[in-house]
Amino acid sequence: MDNPKIPRLFDFARDSFAFANELVWEYRPDPATGRMDFLPREPKPAYAHRCFVLTRAARQFLYHARFDPAQTFAGESEYRRLVREVVSRSPRQPCGIENQIVIPGYASLREFSRVREKLLKLECGGAWQSYVLRSHWRMVFPISPAHQERTAARLLAAIQKNISPIVHLVKFPSLTINHGMILFAAAETGSGWEFSAYDPNDPAQPARLRFDRNAKTFSLPPNRYWAGGRLNVIEIFRNWLM
Repeated sequence: MDNPKIPRLFDFARDSFAFANELVWEYRPDPATGRMDFLPREPKPAYAHRCFVLTRAARQFLYHARFDPAQTFAGESEYRRLVREVVSRSPRQPCGIENQIVIPGYASLREFSRVREKLLKLECGGAWQSYVLRSHWRMVFPISPAHQERTAARLLAAIQKNISPIVHLVKFPSLTINHGMILFAAAETGSGWEFSAYDPNDPAQPARLRFDRNAKTFSLPPNRYWAGGRLNVIEIFRNWLM
């Protein structure tokens, strides 16, 4: 018998937020050095520093909510109450189907967040919650190739079990990247694995996180905020310690 507490696997078109975590900086790749230069964005973004907030909330909706487009739309105050209840639940453990919170009138989080963007931005959490995470202690300790190899194996196993892991991408003590994503698929490549990810900085399309089994390292291709290259990966929101 299927375990009723194992959630459905994250579906990018259904389970991601339609709006983005905005970038504080305007990033510009330097062709000569391969590094990323940056300048403060003007005007300042109104919704930033919430990558971990959005990944956590997306999995809370995945674990604890069910959307029902056949039901009648609710009022703003009722949707606010429902969202608050969802984000008060554990991002680490799913509930049973019988305890899921029903969101009426919408087919998915993607649709709900497109229409109710303002409400969700207000209720999912503040920027401070991206800085105060119990798992942040891990990045200050050495991360070895062996650790990354074990992490890749654990992430792959989680996806095969229908669990969508949340990862922390980091280059500590450098601050060139300090970011969160949700992984939802994996494909074998000639050199290792390529994971598909929901990147809250770019809700338009999935990101690609790669693992090289020979070098035992992760890498992320260039994008709007990252020049590309190797980085460290830590799985978070997986137990009481992390």
